[in-house]
Amino acid sequence: MAPLLRLSGKRMDKPSNALLVYVSQEAWLKSVLEGKHGRVDTSIDYCTNREEEEEDFSNYKFEDDILYLRSLDPKEWKEQDHYAVLGIKDLRYRANEDVIKRAYKHKILKHHPDKRKAMGEEIRADDDYFTCITKAWETLGNPVKRRSYDSVDPYFNDNLPEEKEVKENFFKVMGTAFKENSRWSVKQPVPKLGDSNTPRDQVEKFYMFWYDFESWREYSYQDEEDKESGQDRETRKWIEKKNKSVRVKKKKEEMTRIRTLVDMAYNLDPRIRKFQQQDKDKKQAVKRAKQEAARARQLEEERIVREAAEKQRAEKEKREAEERAKADALKQEREAQKKALRRERKNFRDLCKEKNYFAETSEENIRHMENVEKMCELFKLAQLEESIKTIRSEGKSAFVRIMSEVDQKLEAERRAALGYADTRNTPDKQVKAHTAPWSESDLQLLIKAVNLFPAGTNQRWEVVANFINQHSNSSSGAKRDAKEVLAKAKDLQSTDFSKSSLKEQANKKAFDNFIAEKKHKDVDDRMPAVTERLDNPVTNGKNTTAVKVNEEKKEKEAAPAPWTPAEQKLLEQALKTYPASAPDRWDQISACLPSRTKKECMKRYKELVELVKAKKAAQVLK
Repeated sequence: MAPLLRLSGKRMDKPSNALLVYVSQEAWLKSVLEGKHGRVDTSIDYCTNREEEEEDFSNYKFEDDILYLRSLDPKEWKEQDHYAVLGIKDLRYRANEDVIKRAYKHKILKHHPDKRKAMGEEIRADDDYFTCITKAWETLGNPVKRRSYDSVDPYFNDNLPEEKEVKENFFKVMGTAFKENSRWSVKQPVPKLGDSNTPRDQVEKFYMFWYDFESWREYSYQDEEDKESGQDRETRKWIEKKNKSVRVKKKKEEMTRIRTLVDMAYNLDPRIRKFQQQDKDKKQAVKRAKQEAARARQLEEERIVREAAEKQRAEKEKREAEERAKADALKQEREAQKKALRRERKNFRDLCKEKNYFAETSEENIRHMENVEKMCELFKLAQLEESIKTIRSEGKSAFVRIMSEVDQKLEAERRAALGYADTRNTPDKQVKAHTAPWSESDLQLLIKAVNLFPAGTNQRWEVVANFINQHSNSSSGAKRDAKEVLAKAKDLQSTDFSKSSLKEQANKKAFDNFIAEKKHKDVDDRMPAVTERLDNPVTNGKNTTAVKVNEEKKEKEAAPAPWTPAEQKLLEQALKTYPASAPDRWDQISACLPSRTKKECMKRYKELVELVKAKKAAQVLK
């Protein structure tokens, strides 16, 4: 697999035998500006801290552990510590390219097989530890292989700090943990954890960096099989796929470990808690400020409403006071005018009385006295004053002239009123002249229809007219219209019915009916046996004819009471409940109305049917 070259924040596969290194974005941009097209000539640097790059290892003394070298097995070279083999065990990932070269040169000069053989040491060609030194150089001298080895450095502690230790000494424990893990960061330099006095923006940048952490750590060094060991292309492809799957899994576990470390630090960081409390306090302060502002607005609105109400009340009181003052002044003025009018009327009467009402005879005196009272009632204050002044200066002629003017004025007003009344009554007279005479039966139908169809009935007078036309037995056969019926109804209302011939006829008919009933009763009382002998309808020893006569008399004597709305509603509900097909329908309906008999229910039903038919006929005529 080709190494990854990082340019301008992007990764790309670039198969090449040339040595490829990680280049920062700034260096790449600088190279572009210089015309190098992204190719940067730089020393090998794979994600080491700038502070560590500045360390000087020119005087470093390389270790030479001969016992460790002799214990190594060349066949298990992947298990050895390459830094310990080259004598730079303490430097490890901090060692730069120059140190590694010098360490390898030092080992060659001291442990080369030819040199040791010349010194008399026995050399085993297949099992000599110098092979391990060569493998260490091949691994650490190649930046790509060294990155693979450093990713699985056995001396790196992958374990997370204990939460108890972090709580006791947060900045020391977590500072060390982040510093050790900063070696894996693609982006350099890595921000430091800081201390309790670190500004908030730097703390937030620190956690933003670690939550977006990019690691170059990879696990190709731990591949179970080398793909080059495959005999053919398919086998090598299968081995590479298997190794890649294991690497991806380990990479996910590593990123989960880093995220867990960052979450632990964020949750236990006292600065974050302080910032959260500050945000909470700030939010509460803003909320309190809003509440206070709302309360102030409410108080201000209440004050405005209160002042407006007070102003309206003051204006109302002022207006009422002004109106009372005006009313009092007007009242006083009216009282003064009444008083002056009474005074002038007394003066006018006294003046006329003093002159004996300008009359020569007693009849003239009485007529003039009446005219004086008329003038006192009709004349206003100014007219009375003017009349008194004129009569005093001119005498009887002025009195007679004023009295004549009053009589002419009253006569003109009376004639005007009579003329208006004649004009008003002319259309009714014209209508009466063109209508057929109303018989007694038609008047009775009119009165019955008016009571049957009360005010509020739709097209009431058309319905009344249609009802009269349907039930009239008049020999003339004249048809009544709504206008004619309305005119007759108004005529009956305006006529003094107590003096009309209709009432006299009704009274006479009522008296005749009374006499006929009285005679019939006397005959029934005197001749019970004759009725029994002639008809003799005896049932179980009882005279059924007498019983029927008595029942009829009782029904005539008891006039039916008008139907109330509650009774009407019960009747309508009973009519809906019991259908016409029921044999005892009217018995069941009358049972629902305790205050009504079966006969009254049937009679009311027929009246309702006639009412519906009349309304439908009126609608058809329309």
